[in-house]
Amino acid sequence: MRGKTHSGGMRVISVLCLAALLSCSRTEPRIPYGVIKLVYYQEQSRQEERFSFFVLAEDDDGIENLETLSLYHDREGLRWVMTPEDWVVVEDEGKTWIGSRAIAMPGNETLPRGQYRAALVNKGGDSTERTVTFDAPETPRYPFPSFTVANRRYALDSQYPAHFFLCYNQAGNLIQTVWLAAPEGDLRDLNLSSDVKTLALWAEDEEYQTAALTDIQPAL
Repeated sequence: MRGKTHSGGMRVISVLCLAALLSCSRTEPRIPYGVIKLVYYQEQSRQEERFSFFVLAEDDDGIENLETLSLYHDREGLRWVMTPEDWVVVEDEGKTWIGSRAIAMPGNETLPRGQYRAALVNKGGDSTERTVTFDAPETPRYPFPSFTVANRRYALDSQYPAHFFLCYNQAGNLIQTVWLAAPEGDLRDLNLSSDVKTLALWAEDEEYQTAALTDIQPAL
């Protein structure tokens, strides 16, 4: 009888331990893909460099379970850390990207090329990493673009392959992004929202992962 009681007790303990292990199981977040893009900004007579860094972020408990996203350049000892309050969330074709469009070097120095390391940590302390390569040209391939708007017509002065208008409302919030099929045209043909008050030009070279962002202008 003692043996049966002992055996039954062991089975109960085993089941309880298994349940405890399952309840405490941990799942790492995932970074299926990451991209670093070089963005030029016009500052008086010179172009300044910024990163646009985004990762495709996945977690079984949802995007709200993510705690930090970090970007490292180990050779130069550089690190940028973002939290949900810092990063931008972009939904594209059912996938969620998080990151920043405004990572820069101290003193506006040139951003180092080469291998970067992206690290994603969730609230349970689980983490994952992914290597991201940044091989943008050391010097700009094209002059900095510009555009004009007059009498509801726009005209671009740019050598970049692709162009978009970033559209902002009265409060300065981005509310619409519009691809430009032609270097000039009528704003009324772009189906802009009635809330659009200002525009900025985003010129992009997808092959070399570079882009340029102009200052805003009134959408007149």
